Amino acid sequence: MTAPLTLIVGAGYTGRRVARRLAKRGVAVHCLTGSAASAAALAEVGIAAAALDLDESVALSRLPGGPLRVLYLVPPAEGEGGDDPRLARFLAALPRQPERFVLASTSGVYGDCGGALVDEQRPPAPSTERAHRRVAAETTLRRWADAQGVSWVILRIAGIYGPGRLPLEAIRSGQPVIREEDASPGNRIHVDDLARVCLAALEPTAPGGIYNVADGSGESSGAFFRQVAEAAGLPAPPAVSREEARRQMSPMRYSFLAESRRLDTRRLREALGVDLAYDDPAAGIRASLEEAGAPQEG
Repeated sequence: MTAPLTLIVGAGYTGRRVARRLAKRGVAVHCLTGSAASAAALAEVGIAAAALDLDESVALSRLPGGPLRVLYLVPPAEGEGGDDPRLARFLAALPRQPERFVLASTSGVYGDCGGALVDEQRPPAPSTERAHRRVAAETTLRRWADAQGVSWVILRIAGIYGPGRLPLEAIRSGQPVIREEDASPGNRIHVDDLARVCLAALEPTAPGGIYNVADGSGESSGAFFRQVAEAAGLPAPPAVSREEARRQMSPMRYSFLAESRRLDTRRLREALGVDLAYDDPAAGIRASLEEAGAPQEG
């Protein structure tokens, strides 16, 4: 029996980590990236890769044969309204049906839930254009997969952090956070835990469907910033009221903080069977600083 090929579409921050883990296991993996430089960097470490522009015509005829699994990590393009033509082009170009298709989406599809605990049964209620595009991508995949008889997984992912992805510059520049009495629950996931989730989701024997992906801690953004500052030996960020934050923060940053929800991750742990290494954000922050070579307090 031919071993399956795992195709990673969008081998960036998360995709590269998944690819390295697969390669260490001896799994055949092929990455599609947005630039020739990224493809060359992957090739230098022995991972097959090619550059592909999903905003143009897509050709995938050169993929090796055999069973196929797909991890699709590419976000919808901005300026496309509420649709995702990138994903539609890719699906139309697939040379054969995969045995499992995993789509990275976002927990932002739920919109503002007033701080409620949200499981996968809650209907999406996107409040931003970017979240509307994510819902459109989910719908596109589900309709295509159901019509083709393809097993699918949608990962509704919280904010990703890890080495090189901590708010160190924001803290150094004195950017404020919302004071704790005004703060909302937050949701995030360490990139290594996200890689573990992606690997588990790619297995065709794993239950399909939708999974919330977060560490389950529910810590506010302000609490997370303060932990990063403490671990890195930086001054704590100034805490301001929600109204003051609206005036001081960029519209993009404030829009993320304005929506309030806490992700229920029971299905991730129980059905997908993933044991998170960093369900305590403090441990994830320390590991991220250590890997990135940043100084730590103490």
